[in-house]
Amino acid sequence: MAATARDLRFLDPAVIARLGSMELKARTVVEGFLSGLHRSPYKGFSVEFAEYRQYLPGDDLSTLDWKVYARTDRHYVKKFEEETNLECHLLLDVSASMAYRGGAAMSKLEYGSVLAASLAYLMHRQRDATGLIEFDEKITGRLPASSRAGHLHSILLALEKIAPGTRSNVARPLHQLADALGKRSLAVVISDLLDDPEAVVRGLKHVRFRGTDVIVFQVLDPNELQFPFRGASRFTDVESADEVTADPSRVRAGYLQEMAALRGRYERELKGAGIDFLTLDSSKPLDFALLAYLEARSRRK
Repeated sequence: MAATARDLRFLDPAVIARLGSMELKARTVVEGFLSGLHRSPYKGFSVEFAEYRQYLPGDDLSTLDWKVYARTDRHYVKKFEEETNLECHLLLDVSASMAYRGGAAMSKLEYGSVLAASLAYLMHRQRDATGLIEFDEKITGRLPASSRAGHLHSILLALEKIAPGTRSNVARPLHQLADALGKRSLAVVISDLLDDPEAVVRGLKHVRFRGTDVIVFQVLDPNELQFPFRGASRFTDVESADEVTADPSRVRAGYLQEMAALRGRYERELKGAGIDFLTLDSSKPLDFALLAYLEARSRRK
């Protein structure tokens, strides 16, 4: 994505963390993203995404919008309301492991909450019905999908109040939700996925099998991705409180190998099931996550 330094500044977690309300954070991220997208090579996406789509042979010529053509030199047709509505569900992992913050300006949970808020804001612009589901080892909060006035504010307020929960069990709420989600829907899962990968993949496949499109964002702290620690260190499991003392120089290679294997397994098995998967570094801008959402959404047309 060809965004300028100014665009990326508004997507930088270090900048976003200093902003006030969740609404301000989401609006700043989305407007910075759309500003960069407008100048990017992804010409199929635009701020009019919810109202237009590119002309296809056989479309009624009366639906062509010549003003858009004059501005973009591309043919777009006005979309009917029923073509634009999609039911989107944001599934945010609020387990204790998501509270970790090592080498980033925000914890994984804060980063994931801003990502969820930004996606909700973008979905609202698309006139999509949007819902929010919070979970740790169980569903801890749920706002049903809606496009009614005021619903976005309810989602942003809920995200602003989120606090870390208990142990992770990503698979359990996925199985609970699989049968409840409509077939014409999109589920966006935001989690560190630091759980039993076999169970997680099985839960995600269950959701996909029921006819729901799925995007998975694995959010990891840069320390988890790079393991930059020096000297003998004590590592504490934030969910179980178990502790282990280790020399990072002796365990780094093995740790990085295991982490790469975990990410590789998720990518291989989820993509093989038709599920979009992307690992996000919580110190990096949110542009690729938002672009992945738009790409997945465009396939629902």
